[in-house]
Amino acid sequence: MDDKNKLKVVIQGVPGSFHEIAARHYFKDNNVELVPAMDFRTLIQKSEDEKVSDFAVMAIENTIAGSLLDNYILLKESNLTIVGEVLLRIKHNLLVIPGTNIEDLKQVNSHPMAILQCREFFYNYPNIKLVESDDTAASAITVKEKGNPKFAAIASSLAAQQIGLEILAPEIETNHRNYTRFLVLERKNGHQFKKHHVKVSVSFALEHQVGSLSTVLNNLTKNNTNLTKIQSMPIIGKEWQYYFFVDFIINGLGDFETIINDLRNDTSELHILGTYEKGDYYDS
Repeated sequence: MDDKNKLKVVIQGVPGSFHEIAARHYFKDNNVELVPAMDFRTLIQKSEDEKVSDFAVMAIENTIAGSLLDNYILLKESNLTIVGEVLLRIKHNLLVIPGTNIEDLKQVNSHPMAILQCREFFYNYPNIKLVESDDTAASAITVKEKGNPKFAAIASSLAAQQIGLEILAPEIETNHRNYTRFLVLERKNGHQFKKHHVKVSVSFALEHQVGSLSTVLNNLTKNNTNLTKIQSMPIIGKEWQYYFFVDFIINGLGDFETIINDLRNDTSELHILGTYEKGDYYDS
């Protein structure tokens, strides 16, 4: 495949990040060119520009840390739709200059989420300072550039391989059932929702009145759906009113049009964020 046929995929972070690993798994049959973005707002902006990208991969929730709330709003306000998902086992590794001993280390840099998920490992090394940075793989690049055995990073094994660092301690995350769900995004541009897809993501608002949410949930049950995610966020400027972000799976007897019509009748500001197949599980 020549350069003109490459898929340009926006990821948060730099090559070697967990976003790259998720993108490589999802687009495994394609020639992919990564488009780095150092924050999620920039990721959305680059994803909306047809001159810059074809798709994007964006983390939305983690089994330990929970939902990335700001990303729900970014998605809702964007011109993007969900077309797939990846469920990635996150394995955090301690990366160092080759030949470094753990007694040499004075400082470890990484993304705040990675530090949070690995903090217990460092209880045995009180002399090591943990410093937050924007990205796991970018932290590894900094360690390589410094060339100083006093510095290390928490990052993926892919980052170690690409950057030329040694894995001093593998899989240092506290809980090994540590998965991140990544969404695969594409510009709407007249995108037709595929009614045969089994997973649906929507957002909507509800009136602050008795039974409004239970009506929605009861109708989803009546329509043979399996609720897999519900997330609420306050509507700024409207006290005690909320947006809800809901994922559900349509079972065999469920009908897409009936489900959406019921949601439209029961809610306000209904947005279909995407219809897609259930994601596969992968190791990082």
